[in-house]
Amino acid sequence: MIDLWTWSTPNGRKVSILLEELGLPYRTHAVDITQGEQFSPDFLAVSPNNKIPAIHDHDTGIDLMESGAIMIYLAEKTGQLLPSAGEARHRVLEWLMWQMGGFGPILGQVHHFVKFNAGRAPYAEERFQREAHRLYGVLDKRLADRDFVADEYSIADIAIWPWASRFEWQRIDLGEYPNVRRWYVEIARRPAVARGYHCPKWVNEIPLP
Repeated sequence: MIDLWTWSTPNGRKVSILLEELGLPYRTHAVDITQGEQFSPDFLAVSPNNKIPAIHDHDTGIDLMESGAIMIYLAEKTGQLLPSAGEARHRVLEWLMWQMGGFGPILGQVHHFVKFNAGRAPYAEERFQREAHRLYGVLDKRLADRDFVADEYSIADIAIWPWASRFEWQRIDLGEYPNVRRWYVEIARRPAVARGYHCPKWVNEIPLP
């Protein structure tokens, strides 16, 4: 059994989607970050950086925070969605780190400046919107000759997809990135993705371009 502390954000959805894809039993604990629940002592005991998601694995006794670390751990635990060795493994980790270091943080800034604080910082809006388009272009080029970012469906796709699912927040037209659009829709149709997307609660249907 895995205990999962999460909320309806891209980072939270990465782990719930992965748990669904892996078929691991898990119990959800909603952490309402709009109400400051991420600062509660109980949550800080498993996630000292006060960020969701976090897990506790009852099989091993391990607590983990940081979505990328959790995804690698769960994939290695089950032997699924992350090759065990060689170039194939490195490619998955390469694109997972691309999401962790660029795609996620930049789109998070777009959400902050463009969606929630439009007009307050025009320079920041323009800067992060431009970088968002550049990153979507990188992803589109990567997907031009393959079905998934590391050839086979993997934790890299699962990490990237929830951030792309907020394309409307980012004022991104996926029609401008046809390879991303095809990849996005294919993943959106997976039953495990739909179940994980609606964790810990239903907020909206999965956006489709």
